[in-house]
Parts: sequence; C-alpha cells; structure tokens
Amino acid sequence: MRSEQFSGGERPAAEAAHGKRIGERELIWMMAMLMALNAFGIDAVLPALDELASSLGAEGNSRQFVVGAYLLAAGLGTLVPGAFADRYGRRPVLFVSLAMYIVLSLACAAVTDFVSLIVLRSLQGFCAAGIIALPPAIIRDRVGGDKMARMMSLIFVIFLLVPAVAPSIGQGVMMLMGDWRWIFGIMAVAGVAMTAWVFFRLPETLHDDDRQEIRVVVIALNMKSAVTLRSTIGYTLGSALVFGGLFGFINSSQQLIGEAFGAGDRFPLIFAICAGCMAIANWSNSRIVERFGARRVSHAALFAFIAVAAAQFWFANQPNETLWTFVPLMAANMSLLGFIGANFGSIAMQPFRQIAGAASSAQSFLRMTTGALLGAGIGYAYDGTARPLAAALLVTAVLTLAFVLYSERGGLFGATVPDDD
Repeated sequence: MRSEQFSGGERPAAEAAHGKRIGERELIWMMAMLMALNAFGIDAVLPALDELASSLGAEGNSRQFVVGAYLLAAGLGTLVPGAFADRYGRRPVLFVSLAMYIVLSLACAAVTDFVSLIVLRSLQGFCAAGIIALPPAIIRDRVGGDKMARMMSLIFVIFLLVPAVAPSIGQGVMMLMGDWRWIFGIMAVAGVAMTAWVFFRLPETLHDDDRQEIRVVVIALNMKSAVTLRSTIGYTLGSALVFGGLFGFINSSQQLIGEAFGAGDRFPLIFAICAGCMAIANWSNSRIVERFGARRVSHAALFAFIAVAAAQFWFANQPNETLWTFVPLMAANMSLLGFIGANFGSIAMQPFRQIAGAASSAQSFLRMTTGALLGAGIGYAYDGTARPLAAALLVTAVLTLAFVLYSERGGLFGATVPDDD
C-alpha cells in the first residue's frame, strides 16, 4: 500500500480550500473505518439477539428485524446523501450522517419496547446512510478504473476486520456490563471518534468544477444514468444479488449456527473465521487486480462462487448436515465475494467521476435495498436447516452471471480498465 501523497487523480484545488492533505494509506484506513461503523452497527448486536428479544418481548424470527430493518433503511437512505454531496461537498454530508449515527445509537440504548427499537434502528440506518454511500464517491474523486478496484479492495480488507471481531466485542460488552444496551453506547463512542478523525484530517475531495445543481431534474437524470447504463447496470444488480445472499447469512447466522448446528458458544469465532476469509480475499484481490483487471478477476470468482454454492446446496439437502461441511463452504463463498464486491463496484462507478456522489447513492440504493430485502426474506425463511440459505446463494449467483453477461453483451474476461483521471 503506498503512503505517498496522491498523484494523477489528486485534486489540489479542493484540498487547498481546507489546507489539508492526506496520504493514500490514511485515506484508505479512514474510508474503511467509516464503512465499518455500519458493519459494527449490524454485527455487534448479533450475539445479543436472544437477550434483546427476551428483554423486549420479541418472538421467533422477528428478532432478525433488528438487523433487517437497519439494512433496508440504509439502502433507502443512500438515495439522499449523494446529490447533496455533489453540491455542497463530501465533508458536510458526512458530518450530518455521523451525528445522526451517534444520536440514534444512544436512543436505541434507551428503548423500552421492541417496536420502538425497530423504528429507531430504521431511522439510524436511513439517516446514517452517508457513511455507506460517500466513501466510494470520495475514492472516485481521486482515482478510477482498476486503481479504484485496488483501493476499494484494501478498504474492504480493513472494513471486514470489524465484522470479524464485532460479535466478539458485542459478546464481551454483555459479559462485562451485563446488558445489551451498552453495545449501542459503544457504537456512539465509535461514531464520536470517527467524527473527530474526519474533521481534523479529511480534505474536501469534490472539485469546484464537478459541483452539481440541487435541482430535482438534474439529480434524477444523474441517478438515472448511474443505474441504467448497460455497461454497468449488470454489475450493480449482480452485486445486489450476491450480497443479498450474504445478508441472508448475517440475518440468520445466530440461529443457524447456534440452533441448527448447536454451536452457540462458538458463534463469534465462526463468524470471525468467515469474515476473516473475506478480508484475506480482498487483500489478495488488491495485489492482483491491476495486473489482471477487475473484469477478469471478478468473472473467474463468480464462476467459482457458483460451483461452491452448488456444493453447498447439495450438502444442505443431505440428512444431518454438520458444522464441518457448512462452515468451510460458507467461508469459501465469503472469500469469493472478496474478489467480486470491490471489483463489481469499481466497474459500475467507472463512467461517473463527475457525478460520483449521485452515482454512488443511486447504485448503493439499488444494491442495499435489493440485498436487504432479499437477505430479510432468506433469513425469515429459516426453517432450522441451511437449505433456504444454500438455495438462495446458488440462485442469486446464477442470476448474477446472467446480469453480467447482459452488461458485457455476452463476452466475459475483458481487458483491464485504465484510470481516466
């Protein structure tokens, strides 16, 4: 990872306005930790779902709404920040998102009934959507093509360390403090720390020449172009589908691992192994993507994902599937997502440097809402076995291949994508 100041895609006028400069290494860490706030808000709560449901009177699979409502609302919320960030800059919108994340974390800690918690979690996901939608736009302000894919892969390496340890942190907080409410308090503290880091170190990356008007027609046209261009729409929809399968695993993971496979006490470790495999894959992707190209790497990974998902489906339909077949296959598919996610996202953002905020918002909206709805459906279909999850992973992977073929007009494994800045 290079630590020097940016070149080529750097926008000195935008930085000079704030008197700040930031190296590539620090920017990657900062964007990763911003996105990790969202992951922490989801995964740290997972070990607390049983206690939370008992405390607030939730029954059956309804406990999954604590995660599903946040994901869906975050997807809806991503429509909002991009247009404002294209007009007023990335920093102001980030500060609003961070402030809402902090305030609503504290509000969640104080709830007394399950319905109120779901409402507050929905508001939190919606209002804090900027921490999901803006990091890709900030990176796209700087670089594009396979260089962006490399940087996004490195961001995902760091970002995925949080899901790997978040359940353990959540479990540790409950053991130390004796109450699931403290998990939301830790979320608020993390939000304050990130706000300070962004305030003191992040320059404004939006160049004056790229500022867009706040007009409904302009915003609508920008967002429409970001999700209708044939060369990119297949990648946006495809990533929505494969990550919908991942969200389905996250939604049902505590019940699946704890109840179906009887490994509740080992849940944080198993979750960490799966997320850790995904982080390692993203690091590997960052080392090879500029050499082989985002298309070649992600297309190969998608075919491998389909093969592993088929094996997963076969084992899930055998009597008495064990943890020893489920975990390696789930970890393998999460690893392959590490070669798909960042590359698909970078390919989808490539044509939209001048409207990066609106494009990131529109694509994140499509990706997050589709993925969240699909993930919620998969999670709610949990029947005490891994069959619903395995079937969903296989079907979504095959459909993803169809969408990619549409965007590529039937051809796969295309050439590298240069940085156009």
